[in-house]
Amino acid sequence: MNWTVQILNGVAFGLLLFLISAGLSVTFGVMRVLNLNHGGLYAIGAFVGYSVIHAGWGFGTACVIAFVVTAVIGALEEKFLLWRIRHDELAQVLLTIGVLLVISDVIEWIWGAAPKRVAPPSFLSGSVDIMGGQFPVYRLALILFGVVAVLVLIFGMDRTRLGAIVRAGVDDDELVRLHGIDLHWLFVAVFAVGAGIAGLAGVLGGPISGTYVGSEYDVLTLALVVVVIGGLGSIQGALLGALFVGLIDSLSKAAFPEVAAFSVYVPMILVLVARPQGLLVRSS
Repeated sequence: MNWTVQILNGVAFGLLLFLISAGLSVTFGVMRVLNLNHGGLYAIGAFVGYSVIHAGWGFGTACVIAFVVTAVIGALEEKFLLWRIRHDELAQVLLTIGVLLVISDVIEWIWGAAPKRVAPPSFLSGSVDIMGGQFPVYRLALILFGVVAVLVLIFGMDRTRLGAIVRAGVDDDELVRLHGIDLHWLFVAVFAVGAGIAGLAGVLGGPISGTYVGSEYDVLTLALVVVVIGGLGSIQGALLGALFVGLIDSLSKAAFPEVAAFSVYVPMILVLVARPQGLLVRSS
């Protein structure tokens, strides 16, 4: 068994989980909006991407269209549903679970229940030799893309005026409004970006985990594990939690396949007991 390949598999899966989880972590930890429909946005992106690729428009076009479609859905969800109950977390849970159930049924109605196969783009097919083991070129490209996404999101949230305004809008929205900033539309835009990234992750995850009905629930479960481990509202926390889960998932499947199905939940339980706020949290 080539452990280097297994570690790289874990990193690739972890960075995919980061793209899924970052929006969920930020919208709740920073904007105080709990969107349990995040898995549904991932699934919509995956199936829209499948349709675009199946129509012959190419993998890159599928990524762009999936991002736009899910960003629009996310923006509509925030503006017309979640904004009205922004300070009621229980209502957010009930509403977004309801939306997730509806989306799941709509996906099955449109695309059917049979799993769909999404191949990586032709120029990223094949594998390369890494320390005596074969590693898919697509997963290597996914790692590079994930690293770039991490840097962009960290810079955007922590080092830009827009990120500072979003954080300030949560901590003292009246003060931000006094400066003439419309927080409503700003939060809609941030929510749309998070939703779009989830949809993009759906396309990127297709060649790895497949495109199938029910992926919305699997993805949501893993995203919640990542957020619990990493901490709410922190891009760095989402990255740490995602890599942790990705590596545990990959290594446990290789070494202890009989316990791999629940291996990622053990560290989540330990974190909840020892450090309920997560390993990293957003600083005010």
